[in-house]
Amino acid sequence: MSRIGNKPIPVPQGVKIAFASGKIDVQGPKGKLSFAVPRGIAFEQKDGILTAKREAEEHRAVHGLARALVANAVHGVTQGFKKEMDIVGVGYRAELKGKAVAFALGKSHPIEFAIPEGIQINVDMQTHLVVYGAEIGQHRNVC
Repeated sequence: MSRIGNKPIPVPQGVKIAFASGKIDVQGPKGKLSFAVPRGIAFEQKDGILTAKREAEEHRAVHGLARALVANAVHGVTQGFKKEMDIVGVGYRAELKGKAVAFALGKSHPIEFAIPEGIQINVDMQTHLVVYGAEIGQHRNVC
């Protein structure tokens, strides 16, 4: 029995959830997220509560996954995610250059990283980065 998959997802005011065939759209004050729902999982929304239901026992492996993806999307479009990172090393630093972050990490040249759409990065004290966004976990190359 899936304990994570059976947990209800509270849907706050201002969040709109739309279901399509195999796809779910979550829209809130911080943005809009859309992704595919695993086969065999359906969602029901009633009285501001969203629940994940599986069609058959063979879909139990993705039941908790589907619920967690939707719960993270609801959290992302309402409150957003934040990660703080420190660069540790003598002479290591980072700086914002337009829509990119330039890292000096002991190589002969600076390493420039383009910031993905929907992600904000602040650089404090040259060695402390703060990454904000509605879907930080979806951008594997950011964090």
